[in-house]
Amino acid sequence: MKTQTCNGIGRRAAVAAIALAAAGLSLAQTPTGQPIRIGSTLALTGPLSATAQIHKLVGDIYIEQVNKRGGLLGRPVEWVVKDDQSKPDLARTLYEQLVTADKVDLLMGPYATGAILSAMGVAQRYNKVLVHHTLGIPSLAKYDMQFPAWSIGSDPANTVPNTLFDALAASPKPPKTVAVVTSKFPSIQFMSAGAREVLKKRGLSEVLFLEWDFGNRDFGPIANRIKDAKPDFVWVGAIGLDGNLLLDAMKKIDYVPPQHFYLYPSPGPLLASPEAKNALSATIFEDQPPFTSNYGAAEFVKIYRERAAKAGFTDTSVETQAAASYTAWQILEAGIVGTKSLDDKAIANYLKTNKVDTIQGKLRFDGVGNFGDDLMRIKQIQDGKWVVVWPKEVTSGGAKLIAP
Repeated sequence: MKTQTCNGIGRRAAVAAIALAAAGLSLAQTPTGQPIRIGSTLALTGPLSATAQIHKLVGDIYIEQVNKRGGLLGRPVEWVVKDDQSKPDLARTLYEQLVTADKVDLLMGPYATGAILSAMGVAQRYNKVLVHHTLGIPSLAKYDMQFPAWSIGSDPANTVPNTLFDALAASPKPPKTVAVVTSKFPSIQFMSAGAREVLKKRGLSEVLFLEWDFGNRDFGPIANRIKDAKPDFVWVGAIGLDGNLLLDAMKKIDYVPPQHFYLYPSPGPLLASPEAKNALSATIFEDQPPFTSNYGAAEFVKIYRERAAKAGFTDTSVETQAAASYTAWQILEAGIVGTKSLDDKAIANYLKTNKVDTIQGKLRFDGVGNFGDDLMRIKQIQDGKWVVVWPKEVTSGGAKLIAP
């Protein structure tokens, strides 16, 4: 009897396995053997930590997901992450440690342009692949084994501001005068310089230009200068909490910008600020249609929202930072699976010659500096949430830019 029962169970299990296979699914095997160790740093402390916490949560989610699926190459995956304290020089030292002392198998890029360039220099020295998620100056990516997960194209200083000003031109109140205020953080300064050129070519008048040092916390004088300039539109070259600090300073002098854009803010804190009503920003992904139909997006959005709420994040939605971070892991996984190896050169060659399915859609790496298409869109805070408002083909429910 026992034998028959066991055989019956075995037959039912076999039938179930066949059914799963027919549906395009597979039974995950428990990963075994030595872990595949992937090393990186993140700005877990310092001025960039508010945003880097998003990347830490995403990495944790990915590692958990991939190990539940059976790991990579049948082996478990381990993430070795160190705190670079928002300092590019420290990031360089830590990546050296990851390669030489920790002897990780592969690298994953850190958060923010300065740290990424530091990591890239180390990767080049040791001939390691570097997938990265937030590099803002593509022209500086000279290494042929680096791959961007943030789809800003090879000329974002031109294409991203043009996308923004296209959206504004189609709005009910196209601006005529613009104030450009910006951090000197390298990628921010680079994009803001591009915006200045674009607005001039479009015949708009620049009524103010101001810069501040990275890490600045006194935005009172900047707020006063903006108020005195009386612009129709304010371009804020913000990174991290810069936007919140500037809005707080504006509130103290009873000034409300008529229309305002924040380049790379910490999305949750900005969303939570009452003064950020109708604020604009750029995005590669929001957890709304049609983005959520992309590869792996729906599952990731669900898990991320749960984990972000548990972690106490102000904004639990998946947007640019979380999406770029998860995309980076998808790219690295595609290279490993596609080559069935951990060989850096083989992975690099594979990524250069194959498109990769990601939550941003299919990405290619055959353009200038291994960059592909510019997928940056414009979003706005409306009714307490971020909503994509431009271009029209990626908006949801007929969303349009609100111009007060």
